[in-house]
Amino acid sequence: MAQLSETAAMMSWDSGLQESAQRYFMLAIRAAHAGGDPAFAANAMAAMARQLLYLGHASDALEVIRLAQSTVGDAATPRLTSVLALREAWAFAHLGRHTAFERTVGAAEDAFSRAGRPETEPYWLHYFDAAELHGTVGGRLLELAQTGRGTPTHAVAATGRITQALDTRDDGRRRASALDLIGLSQAHMLSGELDEGARIGHRAIEAAQATSSDRVRVMLRDFHTDTEPHARSVAVRALRDHAAEALRTTEEGRA
Repeated sequence: MAQLSETAAMMSWDSGLQESAQRYFMLAIRAAHAGGDPAFAANAMAAMARQLLYLGHASDALEVIRLAQSTVGDAATPRLTSVLALREAWAFAHLGRHTAFERTVGAAEDAFSRAGRPETEPYWLHYFDAAELHGTVGGRLLELAQTGRGTPTHAVAATGRITQALDTRDDGRRRASALDLIGLSQAHMLSGELDEGARIGHRAIEAAQATSSDRVRVMLRDFHTDTEPHARSVAVRALRDHAAEALRTTEEGRA
């Protein structure tokens, strides 16, 4: 029941059904505790915290993660410890707490370095690999740069991390790859590399069109908005037209 509920929560979230996702996450957490599986309960709490971060509730997400860390105890494998630390770092990034963010990213990387081969971990943790780690850190560095809570070096660091994620990402992870490409395009533009950002942006749009994820659609819409300050560039104007057409086609498909 816990695993089915967590799957239903992720499907609901990816379809834009946020309240349903929250209910399924709560059911997954309760069922995992009732079934004597604190590690899976912590994993479901990490996923719930990620959704809260997506919705802009960083303080609530941080509270959920700390509860997961305090209750999982010795049941946490190095890979799960890394996941929880990374979610904590994500919350700190949203809150603009640079030092805490860097410290917890270091803790996540240290725990990941101690993880064994994926098959030694529960199957539901196999998704968390080096690409997921680099992509998540890169995305948070980008957010710090975008919100003005970071420094110009954060955009450069985001470029490096997201590139690492793309270089190691499994070809079947279409949604994650689309999100990575959107982020990489934004990072290049923030660094003043408009032509390169536009080139990657076209790849991002094509990748976004290959998935029906609501999360990707929302990020693509935000991407179109975020490129407006650079619209004087010919390359960026062409990119914005491409994004607008992709969004229009997507909305027509959902109607």
